[in-house]
Amino acid sequence: MKIIVAGGTGFIGHALVEELARQGHEVVVLSRRSGHASQSSVRFVEWDACSAGPWHSEAATADVVINLAGAPIADGRWTDARKRLLVESRVLSTRRLVDAVAGRSAPLPLLINASGIGYYGPSDDRLLDEASPIGHGFLAELSAAWEAEALRADRLGTRVVLLRTGMVLEQGGGALPRILLPFQLFAGGPVLPGTQWVSWIHRADLLILIQWAIATPTVSGPVNAVAPEAVTMKTFCATVGKVLHRPSWLPVPGFALHLALGEVGTLMTTGQRVDPAKARAGGYTFRYPTLEPALRAIVNKEDQACLPSSTR
Repeated sequence: MKIIVAGGTGFIGHALVEELARQGHEVVVLSRRSGHASQSSVRFVEWDACSAGPWHSEAATADVVINLAGAPIADGRWTDARKRLLVESRVLSTRRLVDAVAGRSAPLPLLINASGIGYYGPSDDRLLDEASPIGHGFLAELSAAWEAEALRADRLGTRVVLLRTGMVLEQGGGALPRILLPFQLFAGGPVLPGTQWVSWIHRADLLILIQWAIATPTVSGPVNAVAPEAVTMKTFCATVGKVLHRPSWLPVPGFALHLALGEVGTLMTTGQRVDPAKARAGGYTFRYPTLEPALRAIVNKEDQACLPSSTR
């Protein structure tokens, strides 16, 4: 298939592009940044997410569009200007992509659009699935606006999948390296209160889940991209300590995060207990359904990367 990936140079997008290319798909990466393809089946096309351009012609012949574009959520305080950037980088890019496919002679078969479990807002111990209502707060409003733009394609006859993604775990990006560092320095511990839920997914599972959505025509609408085992922050950090052979003894007060990070600190002090109900009902089998094996796979890979090639 011809698959367009917007935001294909980031932590998730880069790995997804490489995997799709390995499978023999023709992949077109829409990105502001120039890059060199590691496979002959990958092409980079410059685009401006806020305006039309030559990239429109690519959308006319695509079989799948995967939209991962958006400024990083946790990189900086949520000032008014930062919030505008977070909204515009998601909502406007999705709007432009849907506008680009609206003029096709036949509907785009599939749009997979990123979203987040922030849609559900900060929650208590309730188990949330795709049928759960929208929550409150900035991330909930952002996710709802983002999804609404993607669902415009549904009215054009396109199958739309909305990936509500939790914390993505892997080396080289996301929240995990920042979580691991204090433990590696023997200063790790949970963010208080410690009872908040962490819904996570190994990046390998996220990539496979995207491919599963492409290959499963009955899947549409919101899909919770999280592992079946949500854990509390206390359990998450205890598991990190166990895997790294480090103590989890130095709790981080929530007020300290709020002082340092402002409103963005709520990402760590609140959470959601989310169930991947639609994926499980559709027959998706998680490679890493539980946290400890997922973390061990990541840490062991990192350890192996530090060894001389002759000892691996």
